[in-house]
Amino acid sequence: MHARSIPPSDVPPLEAGDNLRREAFHRRYRASPHITKAELVEGVVYVASPVKHRHAELDSHLHGWLYLYCASTPGVRMAANATVVLDDLNEVQPDGLLRLPASACLETPDGFLAGPPELVIEVANTSAAYDLNQKREAYRRNGVREYVVLVLHERRVRFFDLVAERLVERDEPEDGVYRSAVFPGLWLDAPALLAREPRVIETLRAGLASDEHGAFLRTLDPSAPTL
Repeated sequence: MHARSIPPSDVPPLEAGDNLRREAFHRRYRASPHITKAELVEGVVYVASPVKHRHAELDSHLHGWLYLYCASTPGVRMAANATVVLDDLNEVQPDGLLRLPASACLETPDGFLAGPPELVIEVANTSAAYDLNQKREAYRRNGVREYVVLVLHERRVRFFDLVAERLVERDEPEDGVYRSAVFPGLWLDAPALLAREPRVIETLRAGLASDEHGAFLRTLDPSAPTL
């Protein structure tokens, strides 16, 4: 068994509430192996609480939904809980994201992502306040085109579109199904997802069989890697 690395004495500990620039945050975070998830949002450090079962379960269902879409859509890439550098005040770790083939969100030489993904999804419980405010503002300013928040304590999905440089919340669809404008065929049955019902996959399969997804596929390189 390897001994846990000890942070260098010249690197201050990372603490929730610190006001930092991204470079200092990243250095302190990497020197804090006891912290499993921390984010820099608008220059403020947030350290995640332990993850409860309901959050983890919905997270798993969400990733299965994203995986099926990517497996059926060559060139579209997904990531779960990846570190994303947005700008000098924001280094986040969203629960899920999707990238288009020509995305501005790219892998850096040190293995992280930098730039705005086209779609970001957060599962929010204790983090709901800053997911819907400070983090939403960071995503808006950096050009994230669709932002989805699963708000656990409200048992609802909130879907935002980037319109005229504002992340505007959609009205809840009458049938409960949100349809992505950026990723055609990506259909999210919100009530089914929140209830962890198989219908969420059945709805997505209908989206993948739709004319809009077929037209989207014709714009993509069929030889492009998936996932």
